[in-house]
Amino acid sequence: MNTLAFHGGKPVFEPEELDRLLPPWPPHLPETEEKLLSIYRSGKWGLCGEYEKKLMEEFAAYQDTKHCIWMCNGTTTLECALLALGVGPGDEVIVPGVTWVATAQAVQYVGATPVIVDIDPDTLCIDPEKVREAITPRTRAIIPVHLYSAIADMDAINAIAKEYGIHVLEDCAHAHGTKQHGKGVGSLSSFGSFSFQLSKLMTAGEGGCLTTNDDHLADLAFRLSHIGNSRLFPQEPLPVDLECHQYRFTEFQAAIIYDQHQHQDEYRAKRQAGAKLVIEYIKDIPCVKMQKSSYEDDDRDYYFFTFLLQKAFLKEGLTREQVLAMIRAEGILLGVGWGCPLYKSLAWNSSEGKYIKHNTDVCEDVMYNRLMAISHRVLLAEQSVVERWAEALRKVMLACTK
Repeated sequence: MNTLAFHGGKPVFEPEELDRLLPPWPPHLPETEEKLLSIYRSGKWGLCGEYEKKLMEEFAAYQDTKHCIWMCNGTTTLECALLALGVGPGDEVIVPGVTWVATAQAVQYVGATPVIVDIDPDTLCIDPEKVREAITPRTRAIIPVHLYSAIADMDAINAIAKEYGIHVLEDCAHAHGTKQHGKGVGSLSSFGSFSFQLSKLMTAGEGGCLTTNDDHLADLAFRLSHIGNSRLFPQEPLPVDLECHQYRFTEFQAAIIYDQHQHQDEYRAKRQAGAKLVIEYIKDIPCVKMQKSSYEDDDRDYYFFTFLLQKAFLKEGLTREQVLAMIRAEGILLGVGWGCPLYKSLAWNSSEGKYIKHNTDVCEDVMYNRLMAISHRVLLAEQSVVERWAEALRKVMLACTK
């Protein structure tokens, strides 16, 4: 058991064994099949149907907000939030250097300029001090990303925003159900933007929503995404000077997410139990640490379960690629997130001049040398499977420690 499979020992999992043991994602819920067939036969496929209305109330309450506006995906939600906040051409919006490209592309879609800054080396979320350094007279907003379900330091970010009179829009695409100081993410700023894309903690293949406690912003965001119509004030005429979109949600998406939402306590408990188990297996191994959240009382989840190599404790000459090869040989898989910072992604098609980038040394080091991650699907497996997974990781990381 102590000899690595990479060096001829017996692997913890046989080839392809682990994939057969993991639960399917997205989850298959029998009640959802019945709902989808009923919706199909009803002909009521959209325009704020029964399940979308239920989600407007239930997901808002889940995140400790008054309002929840649903749209077709989590990029359109970011775009409409920025428009509702008055962000447009000539403005700058500060974003972290490690995030999916949509965070910055939404800024460009409204005609503003993304300003990319560095991240905290432990939480991997935007570094508040780097935010402060990047503020100019053109700065209109900050988009902290609660990366991989770790929560950004909203106390510090909100204090800076208040000092300079700028908006905060939380990108909560990875953070459904998480809380900081007892309050749901998405309630800690002007808006929270959530994604329900295929890999997310809740999914309908695609989908997105905005959360807010502000009545005016809720109405404006709804109008911007529903060709000018208002849900809060339906008797009012359509505005004549508001450039709106048609980003509406379907009742099929709503029904799928609604049913998953009813199981979230069960899923969260299983993910958190799995995470606790793995952390226990590696807590005494100095060459690998878990990604942290900003505060001890953060009630986080795990979209990506993320490990950070501690280079000072790795055996001399070992690289992340070599460590990952040893891990693969044990029959488990760790990925590298998106593999690179935002501004070097193949999906980032912006030329220089369309964005501003500050020093991002931490982003580069984390993404190219330190980050290793798995999806939340592993944590949803049976405890015996998670234990074997943790054994495989421990086996390799002990062998890699000085």
